[in-house]
Amino acid sequence: MENLARGAADGSLRGRTVVVTGGTRGVGAGIARSFAEAGAHVLTCARRPPEEPLDGVGFTPLDLRDPPAVRAFFDALPRVDVLVNNAGGTPYRLLAEADAERHARVIELNLLTPLTASLAAHEHLRRARGAVVMIGSVSGGRASPGSAAYGAAKAGLENLARSMAVEWAPEVRVNTLVVGMVRTELSHLHYGGPDGVDAVARTLPLGRLAAPSDVGAAAVFLASDAAAYISGASLLVHGGGERPLFLDAATADKPSHQED
Repeated sequence: MENLARGAADGSLRGRTVVVTGGTRGVGAGIARSFAEAGAHVLTCARRPPEEPLDGVGFTPLDLRDPPAVRAFFDALPRVDVLVNNAGGTPYRLLAEADAERHARVIELNLLTPLTASLAAHEHLRRARGAVVMIGSVSGGRASPGSAAYGAAKAGLENLARSMAVEWAPEVRVNTLVVGMVRTELSHLHYGGPDGVDAVARTLPLGRLAAPSDVGAAAVFLASDAAAYISGASLLVHGGGERPLFLDAATADKPSHQED
């Protein structure tokens, strides 16, 4: 109890237990590392183990699409202070190139499994007066050609988080990180080789893709006492967003700025 009180006082997460779903690679691994560096006891769960163990991070094999297994996983834990619903993703797939059942599996992974995990962890979180951090996407707020089911699921996830924040208050805070493009070990599959990644990075106001640690730092903030009065919020982690294409396409002269 002394460690928990000290952790709350200095803004760290020392002594708290954090579960990161899908926290074995890419963004999830970055989130898990950030919580471990903040002093938390971190557990990850996914279908496959990480290729290399993460320092200070435990792992349990778990198919998050299996609700009874998810409930058993959380029931076996002594406590949970923070749940980060990170597991998700999708391949590039145009709507008409797959059947409805395949798109439904994308929605299940990106929307239903966070709900399943949150419900399974709720009693732990309520007792701990803890926090849920949903890992959303900019795809949930704009057209998402080639990943329409994913975008729809992420839009639903953000709305789910807002409703959950109201229903579970004041014991549990719930927020969403709306994440843009992140440079991971799989970036080349989405953007091409180094030249493609660099070209995409130049389209962002900050001039680079996010690192997994950027997302991790934001997740730690939302889970910490520094964000004690933040719930039902969506925090944009997207490097300033995307430049509107019409600005480059317009042929009108750009107005000059003159002093009065």
